Amino acid sequence: MIYEGKAITVKALESGIVELKFDLKGESVNKFNRQTLNELRQSVDAIKADGSIKGVIVTSGKDVFIVGADITEFVDNFKLPDADLVAGNLEANKIFSDFEDLSVPTVVAINGIALGGGFEMCLAADYRVMVDSAKVGLPEVKLGLYPGFGGTVRLPRLIGTDNAVEWIASGKENRADDALKVGAVDAVVVADKLQAAALDLVKRAISGELDYKAKRQPKLDKLKLNAIEQMMCFETAKGFVAGQAGPNYPAPVEAIKTIQKAANFGRDKALEVEAAGFVKLAKTSVAESLIGLFLNDQELKKKAKQYDEIAKDVKLAAVLGAGIMGGGIAYQSAVKGTPILMKDIREDGIQMGLNEASKLLGNRVAKGRLTPAKMAEALNAIRPTLSYGDFANVDIVVEAVVENPKVKQAVLAEVEGVVKEGAILASNTSTISISLLAKALKRPENFVGMHFFNPVHMMPLVEVIRGEKSSEVAVATTVAYAKKMGKTPVVVNDCPGFLVNRVLFPYFGGFSKLLELGVDFVRIDKVMEKFGWPMGPAYLSDVVGIDTGHHGRDVMAEGFPDRMAVEGRTAVDVMYEADRLGQKNGKGFYSYEMDKRGKPKKVIDPVAYELLKSIVTEQREVSDEDIVNFMMIPLCLETVRCLEDGIVETAAEADMGLVYGIGFPPFRGGALRYIDSVGVAEFVTLADKYADLGALYTPTAKLREMAANGQKFFG
Repeated sequence: MIYEGKAITVKALESGIVELKFDLKGESVNKFNRQTLNELRQSVDAIKADGSIKGVIVTSGKDVFIVGADITEFVDNFKLPDADLVAGNLEANKIFSDFEDLSVPTVVAINGIALGGGFEMCLAADYRVMVDSAKVGLPEVKLGLYPGFGGTVRLPRLIGTDNAVEWIASGKENRADDALKVGAVDAVVVADKLQAAALDLVKRAISGELDYKAKRQPKLDKLKLNAIEQMMCFETAKGFVAGQAGPNYPAPVEAIKTIQKAANFGRDKALEVEAAGFVKLAKTSVAESLIGLFLNDQELKKKAKQYDEIAKDVKLAAVLGAGIMGGGIAYQSAVKGTPILMKDIREDGIQMGLNEASKLLGNRVAKGRLTPAKMAEALNAIRPTLSYGDFANVDIVVEAVVENPKVKQAVLAEVEGVVKEGAILASNTSTISISLLAKALKRPENFVGMHFFNPVHMMPLVEVIRGEKSSEVAVATTVAYAKKMGKTPVVVNDCPGFLVNRVLFPYFGGFSKLLELGVDFVRIDKVMEKFGWPMGPAYLSDVVGIDTGHHGRDVMAEGFPDRMAVEGRTAVDVMYEADRLGQKNGKGFYSYEMDKRGKPKKVIDPVAYELLKSIVTEQREVSDEDIVNFMMIPLCLETVRCLEDGIVETAAEADMGLVYGIGFPPFRGGALRYIDSVGVAEFVTLADKYADLGALYTPTAKLREMAANGQKFFG
């Protein structure tokens, strides 16, 4: 053994060839933490010191190659002064450069995913051979960063600037065939040929058949683009990527600027340019928020995994109520491998559900993400029915009928009588109390909420709601089924609206107050979209459905009368009474026309303005900043109350619920991280400025206590 550590070993294989193997003890994956970097330093030094070594292959002892840097460790470094952070980055990069500068040929055998720092390790080698099922990429922009271990330097010199910009700015994971096509890897093989292929490459380089020094040289030189080519390439790329990323996500454009700045330098000077830009991004609030979301997501996955031990296996599911929502749930279950019965009381409901599932599957086939054979398999896994004939074998039933407690109770009691004793019943209600619905059941311990968000196939969140009598087995089984469907489950306790809708309605409450002051709803939408929301509140109301919002508001007002009950008519009442239900009937705050692709396009409708005049109580000058505060303060305060009331267990779950459930701007990290970014004390002071607007704007006693003690929700 030439070197042996807890993350890396270096051992002789044959004829002067050694294997440097990443195999981090105590972990299921390889990652670049401090220990791995330290051992890589020692491994490279050991190889340099051994004159008998003629070639190196780099392998992994895990199912993956290296998943990237351990962000939990590196995020602590981001608090260091800029100069210290740059120095630390360059010190780490020296390890990769010393590996690249070894006097013998090097080949990396990529057996599984190699992302971020893992792929940057691959780029430092002379040759790369990859398993056909593996993926490689530099996803750092998704964390508000860009590659910091030489990715912006080596990748453009290896695969060309255009390809490198696309890979780095998109942050996507690339399949083996795509990596081979652009020259990011030199060979693609099946898994059992990987070691042999790597050995073959290194032997050919040792013998002189392959000129590894010539292969290495472009990575050490400046980019092979003249001044005009550089200008055309980089200026075009910056304009396009800025349009795609938007103003709130600077990392993709900063990556291009860094490649541009370093274009006329050799590797070592280019790495200094990369390090300076990396540190600049690491200090941004966007990076802090996106890294926070990543860590929150890891926490959610960890919590969801804890339920696996007691969860029952779901081999057959059922959905009650077809239509768009039922069809979406059936599609999601079937496409992820769980057969599902889809029951409705009407044939046209069944047809609507099947049409929705067929459309979604057809879209996947058209995009090359599903084969026609797999589409047929998924469609066959959806069994439409007008009766309860096969329900005796079902493990979980998702009720998705009309949002009416009496109807839901009747349907749930009916289905409870035909399923086996241990079957789980789950309601897809968006606002109605699970404990209330459970009163109709003989086995309330088998009943939970399972709230999907529309459209089901796109929205990652599922709220799993624990009622007063829900058993842990019922909760665990529902969580496991949601995960199996490819969703992110958040377990919440029961209350009207649960987490997401309970928080959303105060946001709409702020919107109503602005309309009462005569503020133009189009202006409000533009301000909130600029703030980072995917759509403003008027447009969102139309998409959700004015009737749905009207019903939900009444449920919330009954549940929280002190702050959510309203006096007099509101904008939602006006629209509802005028039968302007939003996109579903082509008119709401906006009117809707079909565009060339057959999708509804919003247009400004003078009728809506005329209708809204009746609810204006006074005309007041309101700034853009006021608009944001009117909307965001009640949303944030209700999130605080959900955490204090134990509706969610952690701040991470609260924030992820809002990001995944209603599109809270990810670069702001969620409602509680947003309060942290403003400053808890400053946020309380801000809320008090709007105290005349009512109880929705009143900070809780505990939040005031946090403000007084200088506490935060995170860190």
